[in-house]
Amino acid sequence: MKKIVSLLLSLAMITSLAACADKKKKTDTVENETTTTAADTTDNVNEEQFKYQKYASMTPEEITAQLTLEQKAAQMVQPAIYAVLDDPEKTMEAEDYGSILGELSGMEFTSKEWQEVTNEFQNGAIKSGAGIPFMYGSDHAHGVNYCLDSVIFPHNIGLGAANDEELVYEMGQAVADEARICHIPWNFFPVVTPSVDPRWGRTYECYSSDLDIVSKLGSSYIKGYIDGGGITCAKHFFAEGSAAYGTGEDSMNGQQFVDRLIDRGEATLSDEEIEKLLKVYQDMIDAGTQTIMISHASLNGVKMHENKKYIMMLKEEMGFEGFIVSDWESIQNIPDKSYEEQVIAAVNAGIDMLMEPNRFDEAKEIIIDAVKNGKITEERVNDAVTRIIKVKKDNGYFDDPLFERSTTKQKDVGSVEYRQLAEKLVEESLVLLKNDNNVLPIKSGSSVYIIGPASDDASVQCGGWTLDWAESFTKNIQGATTILEAFKTYAESYGITVITNPDEAQNADVVVNVVGEQVYSEWNGDTEDMKLCGKLGLDKNRQAFDEAKKLGKPTVTCIVAGRQVILDKADYDSSDSVVMCYLPGSEGKGVSDVLCGCADFKGKLPSPWYESVDQIGTDKCWLEKGYGLTYGEDFEPVPEPVREGASADASDEAEDDPMTGTKYTKGEFKDGVYTNEYAKLKIKVPENLPPQSETALKSLKASVTGLFSDDRNKAFENATAWDCRFTDDKNENVVVRFVNIKNAFPNSSKSPEEELLEIYRERAKDMKTEYKERAKIKLCGEEYTREMFNLEGVEDDYLYVRKLDDDLLCFISYATRDGKKFTPEKFEAMFE
Repeated sequence: MKKIVSLLLSLAMITSLAACADKKKKTDTVENETTTTAADTTDNVNEEQFKYQKYASMTPEEITAQLTLEQKAAQMVQPAIYAVLDDPEKTMEAEDYGSILGELSGMEFTSKEWQEVTNEFQNGAIKSGAGIPFMYGSDHAHGVNYCLDSVIFPHNIGLGAANDEELVYEMGQAVADEARICHIPWNFFPVVTPSVDPRWGRTYECYSSDLDIVSKLGSSYIKGYIDGGGITCAKHFFAEGSAAYGTGEDSMNGQQFVDRLIDRGEATLSDEEIEKLLKVYQDMIDAGTQTIMISHASLNGVKMHENKKYIMMLKEEMGFEGFIVSDWESIQNIPDKSYEEQVIAAVNAGIDMLMEPNRFDEAKEIIIDAVKNGKITEERVNDAVTRIIKVKKDNGYFDDPLFERSTTKQKDVGSVEYRQLAEKLVEESLVLLKNDNNVLPIKSGSSVYIIGPASDDASVQCGGWTLDWAESFTKNIQGATTILEAFKTYAESYGITVITNPDEAQNADVVVNVVGEQVYSEWNGDTEDMKLCGKLGLDKNRQAFDEAKKLGKPTVTCIVAGRQVILDKADYDSSDSVVMCYLPGSEGKGVSDVLCGCADFKGKLPSPWYESVDQIGTDKCWLEKGYGLTYGEDFEPVPEPVREGASADASDEAEDDPMTGTKYTKGEFKDGVYTNEYAKLKIKVPENLPPQSETALKSLKASVTGLFSDDRNKAFENATAWDCRFTDDKNENVVVRFVNIKNAFPNSSKSPEEELLEIYRERAKDMKTEYKERAKIKLCGEEYTREMFNLEGVEDDYLYVRKLDDDLLCFISYATRDGKKFTPEKFEAMFE
């Protein structure tokens, strides 16, 4: 649970105490209690007997020291699910691999089925001789995209066009929440590579060609995903986006030989260019990423999977404390070496976990033999395993490996709230390239003829990494709304008539032609031909353009593609309006809303748009990065249609409002000052402590509440409203909360101030805590009770409590890990 420490600072004590309190409760009741959740498959063995519970009070170094060499080597390999699926529990009980990854074509798992299969593996792991919980890893590229009915967000290129750090942070939280629902919190994303050559098949996985945009959005996603309870993996370290055209790796993919154009190729970079790319990874480390994945590519003639200079730089110079994982079978492409030599080279270069989906047992045995033969030091193995265990321990695997006490914001994947968030990102990602004759927005009363091969194909709309690695097995993706479906569903609200019958096309006032690219991933998208009606364009693109031209109606062309494709001049000129949609994901309503005037265009090109491949690599382009039109200053949006199910979600949220029945009013933060008139608070917040979003506050509250199972603590947390939080995520943290007294402390004979402070003392009783004298002080002219203490010798915490009325308590907390420079007087001086 120590992951919460880094999130909450002043709530650091909660993490350890909750575990202690929960453990004590179980100890007191275990004789009379029968567990009937996922742990049933452990044959009702008392969980106090499992090793992971003994490990919970130990450091990662101490846990590593308990393991045999064979057990350590097993932690360092990662098989694919299909290789160990025959008897998951038995396999893991015998082997206890550090991680399992991936998907199986046609698995079509629901969230419940993902829970069941991961729990089977976990039940085996915790009963094994090593007893180390395992982590399931997956590519949640744009949502939990291997789970049926999950929310599929826009791919990264669209996020780059939106360039909204706050929404990307919220997306990270939402994806983490759905991942935790599936028991798959380790996400092999985000990609933080700049896209240099759009002929590369992984262009849509990249935010932008601009390193500043990449750093900002990558950091935002990582922070959001971690705050949502997940484990991130910044990738691919590094330089893959700079690989030169024509240098792509020629190698085996399983039993098939692949001749690639760009993917996994050779990047030739100067020291200055390398420094800029390393800065991106420093930003990801500073944001908190727990894992980093190595690139398939080569840098200046050296395969990154053996590039010890830069891999060790992450650990020795850049402060990275997590673990490093290889990419899919990529160590096997280290040149001029046997498989044994490749494994040894990768481990000695600093890679901690080997993603060897098929040869995992062979790799494990090689590690064991190499240590015995002196080719790999045991110190190197210990470092790798300690790092792996640290990530698991920091993220709750030794407290709750079966997610039995895990709290998620949503009950299941596919919530209306998260679909609305994805829809907002779609809206902001759309780039308006032209709008002649003001054809857009589509006017109320119009008849709209919708055509094009991408108009009603959810697989194309979502793109690669959706229900499969490359292309979805179906174009009808569960939970997704295509662009055509959105127009049809909300036509009445838009005031339009939708036409799809060609025989009625002449009755249309405007044509919406939705064209796009085929679905691909990685090297399957490498191409020498970027034409929209070329090699990777959808087969019926040309037919759709010709039909639109023949009709002679005002035409809006929407492009659904993973890169800025090369457009035929005649096709472009024949369209009155052209909209770049990128790969919007499951929420087609985001497109229809903007086209019908419910929102303005905000998207800007994240990279230059070329009119021919000859311009790539030059300073010439058709449209510059940052280009994007809007509806203009006089635009007034029309009301957006209410999403089906949205009102139900809102009423559910209202029922959970902890402030019901009180006079609570939410505070406001503006121009660096937080005010709450009812509480008579005014705080001048330093610039280094930015405010957190509402979504972040809700997620943190849910995370903290989920730590407790006893009635007293749960009642307190459920009765608390998190009004605001200001933090640098490192050394300082200010939180203002309000507590519903009657709900938090029912039937109490003590003052609410005493009750609150007693709860916190009780939580801290098993931690090293040094208290200072409790005092009465004034903030903003009002009297507060102040409690000060030092936590574990590293953190100073100040708690301030004041009863506002019979129903409401104001509770302010401040924490600093720089106590020598900061005093309570300095903090209290912020109050005006």
